[in-house]
Amino acid sequence: MDTSSRTHSQEQFERACRSIPGGVNSPARAFGAVGGTPPFIQRGDGPYLVDIDDNQFIDFVGSWGPHILGHRHPAVIEAIQQAIETGTSFGAPTVSESDLAELVVELVPGIEKVRMVNSGTEATMSAIRLARGFTGRNVVVKFAGCYHGHVDSLLVQAGSGALTLGAPSSPGVPAGCTADTLVLSYNDVAMLRQAFEQQGDSLAAVILEPVCGNMGCVIPTDDFLRTLRQLCTDHGTVLIFDEVMTGFRVDLGCAQAWLGVTPDLTTLGKIIGGGMPVGAYGGRADIMDAVSPVGAVYQAGTLSGNPIAMASGLATLQQLQQADPYEQLEHLAAQLEQGFRKSAAAADVPVQVNRVGSMLTLFFNENPVTDLQTATASDTDRFARWFHAMLDRGVYLPCSQFEALFVSAAHTPELIEQTIAAASEAMQRLSNPA
Repeated sequence: MDTSSRTHSQEQFERACRSIPGGVNSPARAFGAVGGTPPFIQRGDGPYLVDIDDNQFIDFVGSWGPHILGHRHPAVIEAIQQAIETGTSFGAPTVSESDLAELVVELVPGIEKVRMVNSGTEATMSAIRLARGFTGRNVVVKFAGCYHGHVDSLLVQAGSGALTLGAPSSPGVPAGCTADTLVLSYNDVAMLRQAFEQQGDSLAAVILEPVCGNMGCVIPTDDFLRTLRQLCTDHGTVLIFDEVMTGFRVDLGCAQAWLGVTPDLTTLGKIIGGGMPVGAYGGRADIMDAVSPVGAVYQAGTLSGNPIAMASGLATLQQLQQADPYEQLEHLAAQLEQGFRKSAAAADVPVQVNRVGSMLTLFFNENPVTDLQTATASDTDRFARWFHAMLDRGVYLPCSQFEALFVSAAHTPELIEQTIAAASEAMQRLSNPA
C-alpha cells in the first residue's frame, strides 16, 4: 500500500481544511506528529478499519481506546438500535442510567456513587471542582506527562520538573487558572514527599493516570502509588485516578483493581461508552454527596445520561463481564510485545516496549521510559518513519510516539502475527533506509 492508494482521503482532507481548523475535530487525527495525510475512515469491522479508498487496516487505535470488543460488536449495535427506537434524548431520568451506574459501582472498587457526563474532559473537570468543594482547599497536584483533557487548570506541564507551580501550556489559559496547579514528576517519590511536607494542608486533590497512556504507556512503581495513597490519607487530600483510558481496559475493575490501590474519586470515559460520548466520575459516597442537587458543588449537563449512550456503555460492560476477555487480551498483547522486541533486535534498532494488559507503547529509546523526561528523549523522527512504514503495510497505529496502542478482543493470534511480520519489514526499513 502506498500514498497513491489514498487519493480520496487526500481530497477529503483538503476539503475539511477549508471549513474545520486543521481539517480535524481533535488534533491528534491530523497526523501533525508524523506528517502526511490521515486516511478518512469509511467503516469499522471487528479488528479492521476501511478507509474511503477501500484500504483495509488492522486497527490498534480502537477509536483511541473505547473499542475493546472491536468495531460494531453485535451486542452493542443491537442495544443501540433498541434504544434509538425509543428516542434520542429526553432531559429526564431513565432506567438505563441506574442500570449503568449500578454496574459501575459493582465493578469498580473505589466507586460507591457515580455521576454520568459526556466526555473524559468533563469528568476530570467535575472531579477537580468536587474535590475543591469537598475539602475547601484550592491547590491540585498533577504529574508531568499525564493528560486529563483540555481543562484549563490541568493544561500545564512541568518544564524542568522543579517543585514549582506551573505555567499554562496552551494559549488562552490565563495564568490564574494554573496558579493553584502543582506539577510533579511521575514516579518521583522524593518529590512527592517534599510536596506534601511543604503544602500538604493546602492540597485539595492529586490527580494522575494510574497507568499513563498520554506520554506513551508508562507504568507506576508500587512505591510511588502506595506512598501517594498514604500521603493523601494522612493529609485529607482527595486522590483522583483518571481512568478515562485504563478504565475497564487493564481489568474489569479498572487499573485500581489491578494495582490494588483504591482512590477517593475515579474519572471514566472511552470504554464506559462503548464508542458513544460518555464520561463519568464517581467515588466515596460522602464526597459524591457534595454534588448538587444533594450538595452545593454544581455540575449539570443536558445530554448527561443520554439513553443511547447508556445503552451502548451498558452492553459493552455486560459483554466484558460475561465474556471476560482479559486473559485472552493479555496473551495477544504479550505476543505483540515479544514480536515487536524481536523485530527491533533483529534490525539492531534500540527500543523500549512498555505494556500493561492490552495497552502498550514501543518507544524508540535506548533507555527505560519511566516519566515524561525519559519519554521525550525518544526518537520521534524514527517513530514517524516507523508509523508510515506500518501504515503502508496495512497496520493502523496511534500517530504519535506519546500514545498507547490498544489490542482488542476482536484481534486474533493470526492478525498479531501478521502485524509482527509487518513490524519486521518496517524495522529493517528503518535500519536500511535505502
